[in-house]
Amino acid sequence: MSRINKAFENGKAFIAFLTAGDPSLEKTEEYILEMVRAGADLVEIGIPFSDPTAEGPVIQEANLRALKNPVTMDAIFEVVENVRKKTEVPLVFLTYMNPVYHYGYGEFFRKCNETGIDGIITPELPFEEKGEWKEYSDYYGVDLISMIAPTSDERIKSIASEATGFIYVVSSMGVTGVRSNITTDVKGIVEKIREVTAVPCAVGFGISTPEQAQAMAGISDGAIVGSAIVKIIAEHGENAAPHIYDYVKKMKEAVSE
Repeated sequence: MSRINKAFENGKAFIAFLTAGDPSLEKTEEYILEMVRAGADLVEIGIPFSDPTAEGPVIQEANLRALKNPVTMDAIFEVVENVRKKTEVPLVFLTYMNPVYHYGYGEFFRKCNETGIDGIITPELPFEEKGEWKEYSDYYGVDLISMIAPTSDERIKSIASEATGFIYVVSSMGVTGVRSNITTDVKGIVEKIREVTAVPCAVGFGISTPEQAQAMAGISDGAIVGSAIVKIIAEHGENAAPHIYDYVKKMKEAVSE
């Protein structure tokens, strides 16, 4: 059983996100381990990019802060390698196509395998064009995480039927960011997914409160939170660890109820 499968094995999963290099790579390593200590079942690590089209202002600004450091792909892999020595919690990259293309597909997936990355999420990679990526991800045993959005409509079952690892269900139209209400028929999307696959699905985009996390986990296999955690890091910088711990612990308890 893969590490990602194990994350969903004992109930609803809480998935936490942060941007690598914000405020520093040393703090990224510390904050990942703090989220794990607080109960995160899986951690998404954002690879900073200058044009993160799926991200709202909070994560866009985190990308810009990280790129000023500067942060290299090799340095991020080193962080992953260090974290992997201390925990078996699954680690997933969220990346855009350009950084992977410039690093080299083969080398990127080889390093993912070598350092302990379990999967990658690529928001702008079209389902119909994932063939070349899948060739490398399959060879190196790295799950290519599928995203299913409200606009996926007729393609939901096609995307879900080929999914591995877990399925990222996008709760809302638009970009990432905290939302006061989630009005999309997420339950209907999950029901369509479950008609064709047993691969777990977790809901992300807009979740920030325990009540939202509990509601989304209640109709899926877990909840994903990014912008709310990145906001904590933006506010507290080098001193964010205890605040991250308290927030993640509260959110994990909510999805577990």
